Amino acid sequence: MSLPKTLDAWLGLLESRHARSIQLGLERVEVVCSRMACASDAVIITVGGTNGKGSTCAMLEAVLRAGGYRVGLYTSPHLLRYNERVRIDGREVDDATLVDAFDAVEAAREDTPLTYFEHGTLAAWYAFCREPLDVIVLEVGLGGRLDAVNVFDSDCAIVTSIAMDHQDYLGDTREAIGHEKAGIFRKGRAAICADPQPPESLLLHAERIDAELWLIGRDFGHSGDRQQWSWWCAPRALEAAPVRRAGLAFPALRGVNQLLNASAVLMSLEVLRDRIPVAMQAVREGLMHVELPGRFQVLPGRPTVVLDVAHNVQAAGVLAENLFSMGFFPETWAVVGMYADKDVEGVVGLLAGRIDHWYVASLDGPRGLSSEALAARVRATGIDADMRCFDRPEEAYRAVRKSASDDDRIVVFGSFMTVSGVMAAIGSSGAHAPRVR
Repeated sequence: MSLPKTLDAWLGLLESRHARSIQLGLERVEVVCSRMACASDAVIITVGGTNGKGSTCAMLEAVLRAGGYRVGLYTSPHLLRYNERVRIDGREVDDATLVDAFDAVEAAREDTPLTYFEHGTLAAWYAFCREPLDVIVLEVGLGGRLDAVNVFDSDCAIVTSIAMDHQDYLGDTREAIGHEKAGIFRKGRAAICADPQPPESLLLHAERIDAELWLIGRDFGHSGDRQQWSWWCAPRALEAAPVRRAGLAFPALRGVNQLLNASAVLMSLEVLRDRIPVAMQAVREGLMHVELPGRFQVLPGRPTVVLDVAHNVQAAGVLAENLFSMGFFPETWAVVGMYADKDVEGVVGLLAGRIDHWYVASLDGPRGLSSEALAARVRATGIDADMRCFDRPEEAYRAVRKSASDDDRIVVFGSFMTVSGVMAAIGSSGAHAPRVR
């Protein structure tokens, strides 16, 4: 069989090839990775967790590049283009590079089945290994222990937060999910947790494998006021003095939770300082200029438009808090689309008091909820507000733009597909065009 010649054709083939989009397990990926025989001398940092992974990866990339390092960054999912998932030296790789990488994985795959994500993960690794990189940052896709990214041994692993999500795959308790997330830790290597209340399962796993565990609030943390913030780290050696970094500007990424993510970034730089030393000026510059579309992204212009991929209860709680901190708006309009396997009632319940109008949209795919089914689940929470149904998120957004006044606020949330659909509509119209890295 001849191989696809374009990126779109490759992605179409991968989507059609595997019956299940998610199939956890490392055996298949390990077999194909060993056949590929790709290696890199770069420092490897893996980032897992329920929420905050993308922000943490973006900060790491920005700070390390400000420090003069060549960085490879792998994230998922993407919003507008698959190329967003694989970045080298601050730029999305081009189609030709990805096609070449997909070809290489296919040659090594032989008869071993791989999911869409597994094939893409190995392709990103192949692309990174062909470049003289200093650092490779890998975002974990789902869970940790059995995620394809976990086939690579990291020099430092970060778990950002642990909350209820993907229970069908990771377990229906926070302890079970914590055990899966902790699976990215490695014996004798730095394991950083930025969740203020980590589950016992994570602590026990780190102790069992003898990982070098650093916990926020115990080993490192932050403090500050409205103008600036400080970071601290307690030393492991009794004779060493505490490490403090004061006078830091707040990260350019908006949100009340970003200092947790930024603190984990500084902790990773501290434990890796012998291999990749970073000056404080680079830290300041990176945090001030970091960008990440779709994470409490406030677009310029009127009415105010907020894009946020919040799709679970923890993320919805943070979004609600962030919306409250924005100040007064006469009316808030929501464009929301969600998957059937998400806790719709929990998410909308946290945001009910912040939203006056609900424009709900259908999402495609076997997991997608129709707008009518989503509206029924929203109504079931007791919300009795203005509500309209649409076939697609972009249609809902266009309708909101016709109804909202210049002083109002529009909040787009619920899934990556919801936000990406609206971003595409915004880009095609030219209005409120967001800057995408």
